[in-house]
Amino acid sequence: MDPVEINAGSWYLRALRADDRVDDRPAVLASCRDPEIRRWRERPPATQEAAGDYVRLCAQRWRRDEGYTWAVCEPTTGEMLGEIELAALDLAAGTAEATCWALPAARGRGMITTALSAVLRFAFAGLGLRQVTYAVAEGNTASSRVAIKCGFRPTARQHSAWVSDGRRQDVLITARSATDS
Repeated sequence: MDPVEINAGSWYLRALRADDRVDDRPAVLASCRDPEIRRWRERPPATQEAAGDYVRLCAQRWRRDEGYTWAVCEPTTGEMLGEIELAALDLAAGTAEATCWALPAARGRGMITTALSAVLRFAFAGLGLRQVTYAVAEGNTASSRVAIKCGFRPTARQHSAWVSDGRRQDVLITARSATDS
């Protein structure tokens, strides 16, 4: 599938880019260096080359229908402030896993909740997905708030599934289906 742009009102979602007009590598690099993002998300090494590789990998995943990644941007400047991804995409089964992050300057403004809600509408109405899961590591209060606001419901718990701050954390698996309101 070709990348799909989404107007989420206060935020604009588009495919990640690194070209002569738009370069998301600085935001990707910032996400790789941010301690809070690194605490909860696997990120590529914090190098310009790795950031470029990551942008290319996201484009490949779009083409292969393996996962869809959106840069969450300020609409007037196009500056990337965060990311939403439908990972582990299985169009035949109608499932995906949602992941997200926000740079420090964009936190606390409802950006991720708004952007993820828009992606979920696209996932269910546009792609025909039946279920999207969202993993929340124990102690990740920001992800817990996003899950609740976006209508995800707890479905399972994976004990000691994540390492944060040098200790193993439980992960709560939440899900939202196409029939949830």
